[in-house]
Amino acid sequence: MQDAPIRWNNQAANLLRTDAQLAADWDRLNGLRGGLPILGSIAVSTALETLGNGNERLLVGTANGRVVAMFVLQPGGRFQWWTFQPSQMPLGSWVADTTFALRDLVHGLMRGPIGFCLALSVTQVDPEIAERADDGADSLHQDYIETAWIDVEGSFDDYWKARGKNLRQNMRKQRTKLQGEGVDLTMNVLRNSADMAAAIAQYGIMESSGWKAGLGTAIHSDNAQGRFYRALLERHAAHGQAAVYQYSFDEKVVAMNICLSGNGTLIVLKTTYDESVKQFSPAFLLRESELQEIFAQGQVRRIEYFGRLMDWHTKMTQNKRTLYHLTTYRWPLLKRLAMARRARQTSTEGAAQEQNEVPHT
Repeated sequence: MQDAPIRWNNQAANLLRTDAQLAADWDRLNGLRGGLPILGSIAVSTALETLGNGNERLLVGTANGRVVAMFVLQPGGRFQWWTFQPSQMPLGSWVADTTFALRDLVHGLMRGPIGFCLALSVTQVDPEIAERADDGADSLHQDYIETAWIDVEGSFDDYWKARGKNLRQNMRKQRTKLQGEGVDLTMNVLRNSADMAAAIAQYGIMESSGWKAGLGTAIHSDNAQGRFYRALLERHAAHGQAAVYQYSFDEKVVAMNICLSGNGTLIVLKTTYDESVKQFSPAFLLRESELQEIFAQGQVRRIEYFGRLMDWHTKMTQNKRTLYHLTTYRWPLLKRLAMARRARQTSTEGAAQEQNEVPHT
């Protein structure tokens, strides 16, 4: 914990995109806690531009004449605030010097710079960035999801031998069958800004033909998340920090991964595959080839997924950790009331589920 008092300045969040000094301060602080590209000023300002609604605020904290913490916040209800974190961003938008504990920073934010505030939530916090603390009388840490990562160490052969026998046999079987049918299997990696618009359009077509189309959550070139991913990739590609991995059967792309990279970390943001050939496991074939290249190049030390832990993750790695939310209340009584309300909701939901499951006589 740092004893120097912090003075907070509340300003429009879009200044992060237009003010070079604010962007530089943000990136410097992000670099102190791992320097994830998805939490860099380019990614956050792109999300604000394409996914924000204009009411977000940038809170800049200074101590001893130096910027030591920055948060992008949005109102979340009456007298409540959350970190800016649309669903396309895996972590809440904040950065800070490592000498300041997250819970202390949140306490400071609540007492003045954003006006009267009853509760402030920092969403989807990575414990690698801010270690999870104990709950206090007025603070609550809640599990969000388990997420997986791969440490890129040693050779790919050693890594692959440590995977399950069924996975290795299935991949070998699929490749042998496809090649026996004369299908040319190739992986292509797009890294140039000029290629990203077409890549997102192709990704959208593939995703829209699958199960997400029915949910209305698929990427399209002309919807908000399509514009976000295109701008995100184009801007990061200009700095050598974007990659789109494509896997093809002959000339047909059947699987894609959208990634950002930086400071030795590759983040897989999105993955999709052609469901018409799902019997050949195209997404797994892509992952195997992708990992072969990553291990061979030796530039990436860690692969992060940041999505909810799925069965396929456990086939690729045993590593997992839990992301969490931190909510701080203005008074301890508010925390007790919130927890009591949550307990009642859980009890009601459980009773309703039990009633639906028990047959009536």
